[in-house]
Amino acid sequence: MSNQIRANSILPAHREDIELHTADGVTLVGELARPLDRDPVATLVCLHPLPTHGGMMDSHVYRKAAWRLPALAGLAVLRFNTRGTGSVRGTSGGSFSKAVDERFDVAAAIEYAEFADLPHIWLVGWSFGTDLTLMYGLEPSVSGAILLSPPLRFSQPSHLEAWAEDGKPVTALIPEFDDYLRPAEAAERFAVIPQAEVVPMPGAKHLWVGDAEKVLDEIVRRVAPDVTTPLPTTWDGPMETGDSAAYADRTVAAFATVPRDSAAEPPA
Repeated sequence: MSNQIRANSILPAHREDIELHTADGVTLVGELARPLDRDPVATLVCLHPLPTHGGMMDSHVYRKAAWRLPALAGLAVLRFNTRGTGSVRGTSGGSFSKAVDERFDVAAAIEYAEFADLPHIWLVGWSFGTDLTLMYGLEPSVSGAILLSPPLRFSQPSHLEAWAEDGKPVTALIPEFDDYLRPAEAAERFAVIPQAEVVPMPGAKHLWVGDAEKVLDEIVRRVAPDVTTPLPTTWDGPMETGDSAAYADRTVAAFATVPRDSAAEPPA
């Protein structure tokens, strides 16, 4: 009997708590989810939104990716809390460094994926995580980057130029109603990267509330093109249910007091 896949549906996967150890001596907490019955076809390393405004490894798009994509798309999903960030999984050591010392965090995550022999490593950054991706993710083992709601706040033109020179694929998913970078401006800003694909997402906003499924489909199309999309909305098999109460105060509610105008500091 088919079961509807809902926001808190957890599909079968091999999941393990992991720790990442950075070059500057910080221990980060995370999780690796892999397909239960096969080798992964590709790997997502997820870099979360701004921790000072609620971003964490359990931010809803990444949580749903880890809960669904190993089963539906054969992907490995590695997500972790950057330094000083806490979630249900725990709190990583160190303290928030405004995209400076987080370079060690990105390196530790990529290194973990390499040592675990995970295939075709793709960085998936969301808002603050897109800056970390552009600034620190251009490593030989990285296949490409997918950017969700990039504000281009911490990253500089030189970082985009480096991706352009390297030639690795870059896809930027740009919400139609993003508060910080909308499709027309995004097309101009990313024009420096000839291979960049700027994808306007009609009706979407910075936090992707109500649009996570569309985001997952777009990710899978790039990293696992042999997988049919849109992804299934039902599942024939065992399914668990996550505790939504554990995350309620760390998603949309966490941004309730953040100014939402073009002059405001990006909350993610």
